[in-house]
Amino acid sequence: MLNKILTKIVGSQNERELKRIQPIVEEVNELESSIRSLTDNELQRKTEDFKNALNLGQSIEAILPEAFAVVREASWRAIGLRHYDVQIVGGVVLHNGKISEMKTGEGKTLVSTLPVYLNSLEGKGVHLVTVNDYLARRDAEWMGPVYRFLGLTVGVIQHDMPDIDRKAAYNADVTYGTNNEFGFDYLRDNMKYSQKDCVQRGHHYSIVDEVDSILIDEARTPLIISGPSEESTDKYYKIDKIIPRLNRDEDYQIDEKARSVVLLEPGIEKAEKEENFDLIQKLYHQLYDL
Repeated sequence: MLNKILTKIVGSQNERELKRIQPIVEEVNELESSIRSLTDNELQRKTEDFKNALNLGQSIEAILPEAFAVVREASWRAIGLRHYDVQIVGGVVLHNGKISEMKTGEGKTLVSTLPVYLNSLEGKGVHLVTVNDYLARRDAEWMGPVYRFLGLTVGVIQHDMPDIDRKAAYNADVTYGTNNEFGFDYLRDNMKYSQKDCVQRGHHYSIVDEVDSILIDEARTPLIISGPSEESTDKYYKIDKIIPRLNRDEDYQIDEKARSVVLLEPGIEKAEKEENFDLIQKLYHQLYDL
């Protein structure tokens, strides 16, 4: 009962959040006429102006209203779509790192252009995560003209792309791809020996489309990757010839509790006679399986 009374007085959390965002929407709307009066070149120069402002220490929140107004006008000129107020609200929510739930047909793809553009201004790259290669390619082609109009580069990660193309896509200002491709590229980068061979350049800001599917449903399936064998398998065939000639408790001892094997002196001598000493370490693992 108390919760119901408080909700009636101060509103629900969602209502309070919308009330907080409403002044930002009004500010974006107030800037619309002045932004609309700019020529294409003047509108495109806004990107460089925003970047310079950020480099001089201005906060990204301070430029948010004008940046959103610029994207709204660029979208209208580039692809003929204008952001409605509800989409401005969604853009602010996404920028704040929260989930924006919208119905089918309310323009989620268009909403993403607002926070994507804003956060790309820092020059660290923005990732937009989709559920499949088709959607990644479609959204990049659909919204790409908006970003390019404003001087940004757009990359798309697709399955079976070579590393050189992946690296170029990750170096773009905006990169579209699936959660699996982003995840496996991260794993593969951590298996490489040189930083210059990595395809990703860091993780700054991302938007996850179909967040419930990607972070809940698909998250139940782990991403598993393995690297190529670094050694010849010949050594294992040689070891398999040595093991049958060793006797438990005479040449080696097994500690069941500690799950370990210890080669005794007689076992070491036999192994050294058969093969090089560097094979002995591999015996410890194989002996335990006997």
